[in-house]
Amino acid sequence: MNDIVAMNNFAPLPGLSGGGATVSLSRRAKAAIVVRLLLNEGAEIPLEDLPDEAQVALTHQMGTMRTVDRDTLSAVVEEFSAELEKIGLSFPSGMAGALDALDGKISPHTAARLRKEAGVRQFGDPWKRLRELGPDRLLPVLEIESIEVAAVMLSKLPVSMAAELLGRIPGPQARRITYAVSLTNAVTPDAVDRIGLSLAMQLDSQPARAFEDDPVERVGAILNSSTSLTRDDVLTGLDETDQGFANAVRKAIFTFGNIATRIAARDIPRVLREVDQAKLVIALAGAEAAGFATSRDFMLENMSGRMADQLREDMEGAGKVKPADAEAAMSDVVDVIRRMEQAGDLLLIVEEDEEEEG
Repeated sequence: MNDIVAMNNFAPLPGLSGGGATVSLSRRAKAAIVVRLLLNEGAEIPLEDLPDEAQVALTHQMGTMRTVDRDTLSAVVEEFSAELEKIGLSFPSGMAGALDALDGKISPHTAARLRKEAGVRQFGDPWKRLRELGPDRLLPVLEIESIEVAAVMLSKLPVSMAAELLGRIPGPQARRITYAVSLTNAVTPDAVDRIGLSLAMQLDSQPARAFEDDPVERVGAILNSSTSLTRDDVLTGLDETDQGFANAVRKAIFTFGNIATRIAARDIPRVLREVDQAKLVIALAGAEAAGFATSRDFMLENMSGRMADQLREDMEGAGKVKPADAEAAMSDVVDVIRRMEQAGDLLLIVEEDEEEEG
C-alpha cells in the first residue's frame, strides 16, 4: 500500500508523446495509470486501506480517463519503478499505522493509552478482529446482547463459528436470533460497522488478564507435576474449602492412574514409542504398589505380545522398586502423554461425567 501512496508523489510528467500530441500528466493521472495496469495484470491491491479521500480522488481520476498510448504507459511505469527503487525504507502513515505496525510488540496498556491520546480508531475492520477472538470469547457477548445485534454478529462471522455459537446458547434464544437474521436485509453497512466497533471495543475494554489459563488449568498443571502425596493432600484441602473447584481440578489432572480410562487402547503403542524404555519398566514395576495396577495391565494388554513379555521379564528383573523412583518414572510417562496431547498427536478421552456437564 505504501507503493500506491508513493504514486501520489510523482512529479508532473510533461512532454510525453501521446498519439502525436504532447501531453502532461498529473500525479493523480499517473497513479490511475499504474493502478489500472496492476489491476489488468490481476494484482491484488488493497485500495480499501487508502484514506477515503484518496479512494474518491483515484476513482474520479479513472472516470475521466479514456486511453493511454504505449509510449506514455512505458514512461509512467519507468518513472514509477525509478521512484520505488529510491525508497530504502518506508514507515506506516500516521499514528494509526504506527500502532498497527507495533501491534503485539508493545504492551496492550501502552497501545490503548496512545490510541486514546491520539484519538485513533482502534480497529480497521472490527469484524476481522472479532473473528480472530474465537467462539469462547464471543459467547458471553452473544448471550447478553440484544437479539438484533446478535443476528448481525452471527451474519458477519464464518458459518462454522456462527453455528458453534448458536449451538452453545439456549434453544429459545437461538430461535429468536435465527429469525432476526431474516430481518437483517435492511441493515446498512455503516450500522454493521458501528456494531462491529462497539462489540470489539466492549471485548477489548475488559481488564487484561495476567494469566492465559484459568485457575482450574493452572492448579491442575501444578498438581500434575506434584507427588501423589502432595496432590492428595491439596485436593483434600480444596474439598473442605470449595468442593466445586476441587472437582473441576480433579478433571484437569491427568495421572498415571488415568491412563486406563482416558487413553484409547489403539493409542498405547504410539505412546510407548515415545517413552524411555528404562523408565517405562520402573513405572510399570512400581505401579501396583502405587495403586495403579489397572493402568499397568491396560498398557500391557494393548501392546504387542512380544513387547509385553519382554517388559514383564524386565519388571521381574527390576525387583522391588523404591516408591520415589516409581513415582518419578510414572511422572515421566505422564509428561510424554501431556506433550503428545498439547502437540495434537494424542486425543484424550473425555469421561462421561464431563460430557454430561458440558
